[in-house]
Amino acid sequence: MMQEILESYSAEETFAYGKRLGEQAKAGQVCTLIGDLGVGKTVFTQGVASGIGISEPVNSPTFTILQVYEEGRLPFYHFDVYRIGDVEEMEEIGYEDCFYGEGVCLIEWADLVSEIIPERHTRITIEKDLTKGFEYRRIRIEEKSL
Repeated sequence: MMQEILESYSAEETFAYGKRLGEQAKAGQVCTLIGDLGVGKTVFTQGVASGIGISEPVNSPTFTILQVYEEGRLPFYHFDVYRIGDVEEMEEIGYEDCFYGEGVCLIEWADLVSEIIPERHTRITIEKDLTKGFEYRRIRIEEKSL
């Protein structure tokens, strides 16, 4: 298992780390994004989208669960499962087509649907540490595999 720990001191740095991941993203990649409200998950996601080549605005699809962006070099499937009741809702929106397709999936609040996350995925955890400043974020990126 590969693990990388990054330190960000601004939203711009968090965006840049996401962009780097997006630039390296491959077809079929599934990324989970874990972190409390307000830690910068959306900023990181906007960076990933930018790295894939998406220029349209990217916001959390909290009420729609899934937002699909197709203008980049790969399709980008952005899930926000914060308000999901159970995994059956994921089945209703056809998550398997996204998880096992030719695009890149990013799932915010993925711990809520952990039972359907593929064993091989990239787990991204963002945490605050107020002792290092209000804008500080620790970003842990782990490659999980079989």
